Formats: sequence, structure tokens, C-alpha cells
Amino acid sequence: MTHIPADRIAAIEARRDELQAMMSSGELPSDRFVAVSKEYAELEPVAKAAGEVRRLRAEGKSLAEMTREGDAELRAMAEEELDENRANLESAERALALALLPRDAADERPAMLEIRAGTGGDEAALFAGDLLRMYQRYADDHGWKVELISASPSEAGGYKEVVASVKGQGVFARLKFESGVHRVQRVPVTESGGRIHTSAATVAVLPEAEEVDVQIDDKDLRIDIYRSSGPGGQSVNTTDSAVRITHIPTGLVVIQQDEKSQHKNKAKAMKVLRTRLYERERERLHSERAGARKSMVGSGDRSERIRTYNFPQGRVTDHRINLTLHRLPEILEGQMDELIGALISEDEAERLASLEDAA
Repeated sequence: MTHIPADRIAAIEARRDELQAMMSSGELPSDRFVAVSKEYAELEPVAKAAGEVRRLRAEGKSLAEMTREGDAELRAMAEEELDENRANLESAERALALALLPRDAADERPAMLEIRAGTGGDEAALFAGDLLRMYQRYADDHGWKVELISASPSEAGGYKEVVASVKGQGVFARLKFESGVHRVQRVPVTESGGRIHTSAATVAVLPEAEEVDVQIDDKDLRIDIYRSSGPGGQSVNTTDSAVRITHIPTGLVVIQQDEKSQHKNKAKAMKVLRTRLYERERERLHSERAGARKSMVGSGDRSERIRTYNFPQGRVTDHRINLTLHRLPEILEGQMDELIGALISEDEAERLASLEDAA
């Protein structure tokens, strides 16, 4: 367990008190007050955790002295309470260490969810549709809003590709470990011989970018307008409304044709492009800061197989943390908290271990 020095705890509490005094003074201009109150809101839970560690340390010191003084009965009681104090202190120090971990600035952002059918043809497209419904139900359970940005349905059902925006509290923090290759093992509805097939779909979860995050110069864009068409020749638009935007410096291409309005398609395409450019920059910075270290919950690389959904055995296995849950129907219904919670806990444990190694 990482031991937080007493002077660090004192500094945290002192800064909290300083911010509180500044807000109570009534002398801050409005813009400064907003900034100070935001810092206070972020620091207050850390300071509360620090205060609990300080209290338990002081209590432990007193109990340790009592175990060396007084009659045998009193010493025995103090020893018993000291054991409980040590356990509580260990939990409190862990809670404080977690609170002090560097936060991902994108955790509270909305997310762009991209799902693409991989190997497996029609069955992979059906599985991509299953994954989308799973995330939609999970979002519903958490009061999040899901908006489809673009979709390329498969003729047999499901999706060849689908992109959705997910908005709500803590969206990216809870979905960011879903990026990677998801594999399914089951008997396809089209399989008459009852053979189990293996198919796959890729999932990418990107933090949505605001215009202020990514500055895009118009001269770096090539925008092509053309006539869009639906699957199988259906729903063919009679106007040139489909938009293809190419970001020349990076070669990124975004195509949007779901809306009948060219302007709406362009706005959605720019939203997707901005998000992908923002993620590229995040990955670059992460690589610089983290070097060659790879998180125990995976790099998020879409070429990495992260999870298997096995229908015959009714199980879901996350290969990054060697977790198997025999709750496949419930998970596909969006009951993913146990799975996602385990991934978050593993990430926290790994980052705490990194701090201890560096100490």
C-alpha cells in the first residue's frame, strides 16, 4: 500500500481550507469564483479522505500507547481495537491513494461508440447489432442518452457498421475499456447443421471532442458531396446530400449519409472527425507519458481480442483480467456493472502498483 506522507495530507487539507475561505470572503469576481469553486469541489473528497487517514493514524498511535500501559484487561481491549484500527487505516489509505491518482480528463465526457462487424459475414453483423443493443440497455439503466450518428445495416440484420453518441454522467469513464475485438461463439440462425461458429466485431469508444478541443483549418479539409443510397437500393435520396470529409494532413475520412439534409450530414461528419482527431492526440500524449508501459486492462487497440461471448456455455470471458461470468443473457440485456466494475478496479490496482514502484 502506498504510504501518503503526513505533510502531503496537511497540504491537501490546508488548500481545501484556503479555497473555502476564498469562497466565503465574497471578494472574488464571478469568473474567479467559478474556477475556485470547481477546484474546491474536486479537492473536497480528497481532503475528506485525507482527514480520515490523519484521524485513524492519531487513533492508532494512542491505542499503541495503551497496549503498553495499564492493567492486562485494558491492554487486551486496546490490542483488539488496534487490530481494527490497522484494517480501517489500510482501507482509508487505499481510498486516499485512489483519490490522488491522476484523473483522465476525458472521464466525464460523452463518448462516441463505434461498432463494426469483423470476421464472420452476416453472423458478425448480427453480433454487432447485439452489442449495440447491449450498450443501449446499459445506457438506459444509467440514465444516459444514445443517439445514432450513422448506421450501415446488413441485409440479414444487424449492422456492418454503426456509430452512436452516448451522453450522460461519467460515460467515457465507464465505457472506455470496451474498445477492442469482441468475439462470439454460437450456432448462427442460418446454420442447419447445429455447428458452432466464431465471429467477431470491433468496438471503439472515443471521448467526444468539443470545437475548442480540436482546431480544424478549412484548408485541411476536402469535402465531397454526392447522392446517397440505402442498402439494397432502397431509400435512395433524390438530392446530393451525402458528405465525405477527408482530413488531408492525417488522411482520416468520414462519410455521413443518414440525413436527407446535406448540412446535417456535414455537421455530423465534422463531429465524428473532431472526435477521432482528439483521440489521436490523446493517444500520442498517452504514449509519451506512459512510454512502453501497457495497462493491465489492455491498450484499447481495436486489433486486440478482449472478450468472448460463449452462447453454448452461457458465459462471458474478459481475457484482459481473466474474468469469466456465467451470466451471458443478463449481460447482453445491459447488466454490465459487475464486468465494467472489475475492469475499473483492475485499472486502479495497476496504477496504484505503478505509484508504489516509482516511490
